[in-house]
Amino acid sequence: MTSGRSLPSPFFASSDPSKRPPVRIQIDPSHIAEDDRLRCCHMRALIHGDDMRPPSPEDVTIPKVLVQFWHDLSELPVDVRECLESWAPLTRGGFKRLIFDDNSALAFIREQLGDPYASAFGQCRHPAMRCDYFRLCYIYKNGGFYVDADEVYLGGDCASLYADNRLKVQPLCYDTRTDSMVHCDVFMGQRAYSPDWILYVNNNPIVAPSLHPIVRSALARATRLLLASAGERLDMQSTTGPGNLTACLVQHSIASRAAAKAPDFLILRYWDGISTCRWPLSYRLDERNWRLWKPTS
Repeated sequence: MTSGRSLPSPFFASSDPSKRPPVRIQIDPSHIAEDDRLRCCHMRALIHGDDMRPPSPEDVTIPKVLVQFWHDLSELPVDVRECLESWAPLTRGGFKRLIFDDNSALAFIREQLGDPYASAFGQCRHPAMRCDYFRLCYIYKNGGFYVDADEVYLGGDCASLYADNRLKVQPLCYDTRTDSMVHCDVFMGQRAYSPDWILYVNNNPIVAPSLHPIVRSALARATRLLLASAGERLDMQSTTGPGNLTACLVQHSIASRAAAKAPDFLILRYWDGISTCRWPLSYRLDERNWRLWKPTS
């Protein structure tokens, strides 16, 4: 990894500052993406930026497929089933619904991506981590619209998610001082900011065409970390979850900007009008909730 700075020789041919060669700054996207503070600063700029570009006239290739996951469909809790079924109305708009579990997800990964990815999936020790990893595999390979099983569809129009081929992701903000999430109206609408906040993107929803470079990078990064873990417990958030996706989005964003490329992703500002997360669900009271999980080793 480079230091990110390339400086000229301290011995100048002239004592006149105006004739000295300029200091050349080389930005290392991976350094910023993997640094908590710098990554958060870049996310702040993205979230507070105004991307008013009209949708691209290109043909939209994102499949109208809603993809969801529950690790054991033979023991699907009633309240989770209610969340999943809330999305059934999308079928009237031409959507196909797919719900995977551990077995069907592993079969998909092995068939579509191969044994290394199947092995990485096997290193995910908690259902939530397997869900994180599977969504990257599926969306990278096939594209589509991924939504978590605890989301409830509010009946909003999803057409805007298919206005162009950009990756669509939801911004989030966590307050380390209060140990709580900051409402989007506060950190987005009011453009407020606190040094106690962590700004990032969620990995729910993910709307993208197949082979999107940010999803590809997130899948590659997660796979590399999982295969190198040798069974050790990894931090879920930064390995397969939102932290992983955020790091890859930031790195891609910086590299694209340096190459003068238009952003191929969109920070959603209206997801709360489409869906809401139902918090009081039965599985959150036991170790199916990753926050309560206590691994044996």
